[in-house]
Amino acid sequence: MADNLITPEFRAAFISVFKATSMKNADGSVNKPKYSIRAAFPPTAKLDALKKEAQFAAVDKWGDKIPKTLRSPFRLNEELENPIIGIGDDWVIMSFSANEDRRPGIVDAKLQDIIDDSDVYSGAWYRCQVHAFAYENAGNKGVSFGLQNVQKLRDDDPLGNGRIPASKAFEPVEDAVSGKTATSIFG
Repeated sequence: MADNLITPEFRAAFISVFKATSMKNADGSVNKPKYSIRAAFPPTAKLDALKKEAQFAAVDKWGDKIPKTLRSPFRLNEELENPIIGIGDDWVIMSFSANEDRRPGIVDAKLQDIIDDSDVYSGAWYRCQVHAFAYENAGNKGVSFGLQNVQKLRDDDPLGNGRIPASKAFEPVEDAVSGKTATSIFG
């Protein structure tokens, strides 16, 4: 079994870590609900440890007979059918997921549990604890990464059609009611 790894930091897209969601297949069928996050790594990200674990998972499953059509978990944004809007074509995109019965933990930069799902959005910076595994399903063979835990590192502009949390959209306002009296209001 592959080791758990902590990823380098990345910007998230299509993040669903509070509620498992189902994806629709090209043939119209629907997959089982999963927790997931799509990680967008800048071109400078050091992905060597992830690549080593992916290679280990493939060799562990197929030995020296690696399938010619093996699906890689590492893809450039420009190679995607639906590229992530707001990042460069040369960013490496990976997807991490967990089955519906294995909700990942999610904490902030200070290791405090995040309980408000509006604090987690596409465009913010994260890192994840993941593990590599090889799969063979309906003729598809590849390596993927299971999602264990998520850490939000910092906020940034939303990606795609995402929106920022309301707490980030406004500036604090002084209490408009304090110091008012009936005379000063109606006087």
